[in-house]
Amino acid sequence: MIRPAYLTEAAIAQFVQSALAEDLGEGDHSTLSTVPIHQQAKAKLLVKDDGILAGVELASKIFHQIDNHLKLTVFKNDGDLIFKGDIAFEVTGNARAILSGERLVLNCMQRMSGIATKTNHLSRLIKGTSAKLMDTRKTTPNFRLMEKWAVAIGGGINHRFALYDMIMLKDNHIDLAGGITAAVVNAVNYLKEKNKNLLIEVETRNLKEVKEAVRTGAADVIMLDNMSLAEMSEAIKIIDGKCKTEASGGITEATLRSVAECGVDYISMGALTHSVKSLDLSLKIF
Repeated sequence: MIRPAYLTEAAIAQFVQSALAEDLGEGDHSTLSTVPIHQQAKAKLLVKDDGILAGVELASKIFHQIDNHLKLTVFKNDGDLIFKGDIAFEVTGNARAILSGERLVLNCMQRMSGIATKTNHLSRLIKGTSAKLMDTRKTTPNFRLMEKWAVAIGGGINHRFALYDMIMLKDNHIDLAGGITAAVVNAVNYLKEKNKNLLIEVETRNLKEVKEAVRTGAADVIMLDNMSLAEMSEAIKIIDGKCKTEASGGITEATLRSVAECGVDYISMGALTHSVKSLDLSLKIF
């Protein structure tokens, strides 16, 4: 997997530092009060669900942030298919450090693995079509980095990471600007004024708006929002390859394949990150 641009070492380190500060505070008093300071231990990451594993690289960074002498022996990597009973990795070293990182590692890996598993499952449903599954900004505050990383591990495509790396003109922007043409003209002028090179995506709600978006000649992506299959198929003909297309809104597992077969380039689903069941994993001393 090619690492997405937002996954910088600095960004990951910042997340780990913040998450550890939230969980550890002034100290893990349960561990500090019961486990001898020099006690050594070995723990295994036990898989208790079938799915796609995600978060191994992050787990390594978390453990090493706590104690860089901890040793991880990895048996399953990010993106690997896993089954109940598998051991993803073993961590060896100071017992206090292992226990202090346990919950953060599990919280991250369980959610990331759930997202990767769902993404992989849905991506396989549209295999053979030209469509790619894409995430959205419907993410957990302060955990977006890891949720989008998990989508990429599962075989999905990341949409814009945040508000600053793409212009997306949605219905509210368009209505407040006075229409699609006005909104796009404003966006183009803004980019020139700020000397920025960002993609412009335009949300459309009907075929009339699709035609207007195409006429602007400045849309890099046209979103087909909450359209019927017939409308999407007609929209693809109207757009005729002049820009990329994204289907969005109300798409379910049951309708996903039919939407893909309309010929869209991308299908975005907020459910990849906001409605996913975490995989069951545990860390056990042995």
